[in-house]
Amino acid sequence: MSAPKVTLRKRLLPSGKVTLYLDFYPAVRNPKTLKLSRREYLGIYLIKSPRTIQDREENAKKLRIAEGIRSQREISILNEQYGFVDKATAKMDFLKWYRTQLENNNKNWAFAYNYFYEYVNGQCTMADITIELCKGFRQYLLDATMLTHEGKKLSQNSASGYYSTFRALLNIAYRDHLINENVNEYLESIPDVETRREYLTLEELQRLADTPCKIPVLKAASLFSCLTGLRISDILALRWENIESYPDGGACLRLKTEKTDTETTLPISAEALELCGRRTKGTVFKGLTRQMTQHHMQVWLKDAGITKHITFHCFRHTNATLLLDQGTDIYTVSKMLTHRNVSTTQIYTEVMDQKKRKAAESITIRRK
Repeated sequence: MSAPKVTLRKRLLPSGKVTLYLDFYPAVRNPKTLKLSRREYLGIYLIKSPRTIQDREENAKKLRIAEGIRSQREISILNEQYGFVDKATAKMDFLKWYRTQLENNNKNWAFAYNYFYEYVNGQCTMADITIELCKGFRQYLLDATMLTHEGKKLSQNSASGYYSTFRALLNIAYRDHLINENVNEYLESIPDVETRREYLTLEELQRLADTPCKIPVLKAASLFSCLTGLRISDILALRWENIESYPDGGACLRLKTEKTDTETTLPISAEALELCGRRTKGTVFKGLTRQMTQHHMQVWLKDAGITKHITFHCFRHTNATLLLDQGTDIYTVSKMLTHRNVSTTQIYTEVMDQKKRKAAESITIRRK
């Protein structure tokens, strides 16, 4: 394998200045665009025909700076070619680089960053990313308490999701030659655990709809979630411009879901649209807060005679379960819930199987 070369070259610009650039052979891959390139312009300019001693000294100074950059680039390329990470990269702030990766990903990445920041006490370089550190972070997540609810333990499924995004980040770091070892090869994922998905039966939902609630917007938003399957985060962010008319009649939602960052179009029923109230501007469910979904919602459920442990997210489970119960195929339900994989939706089919088993046992010929 021939050693790569980095040559300092000059180019005359129409303005009369001379720009300095590096010529790579063979071409190198830009870590941001991932495209191969032969040139890197340094933003350093020389005076074409220096007339004074000062001009000549200034040109010589800039050439020394450019030569220093050329030398650094060549050493970096050689180190990466032979499996080493140069010292400058090793000293890079890993957390600062981590933050640059959050812009193009969903909020799970931001949550994972917050937990990792706490784990390393706000300090971490590229050189610190070792197998031991990453294994320690795995255990940290399994033992961690929620950052948003003090004293409440982070669920294993949440820990699994955050660790999965962190491992995806490690893949990017290795791909971009920021770390010289594929750490993921030595790491185990955090397995998901089956959780009971509580939901309302159709009778319970109808009873809840008939029960007065002291906070009307909470009632409207809750029933809207049962009819559409939207998460609380998406309902809080829902704006009137997200609700449009279908060309063939009816209404639909055009939105980007917060959790999966997925753009989707969802048809909604006339009953669901009615719960939104009179069309205005801005948010649809004005005045709704997450705090309302705690104590106030539990009071409303109790008034309706519902003793199950129902959270706002259970209204989403209710939507999925009732759709399947009414005979909607699983692929349609998956699209309605904006699941990325139908395997996520299949969890609800287990609920339906339980209902079928219960129904099968309900008829007996034995005398009691």
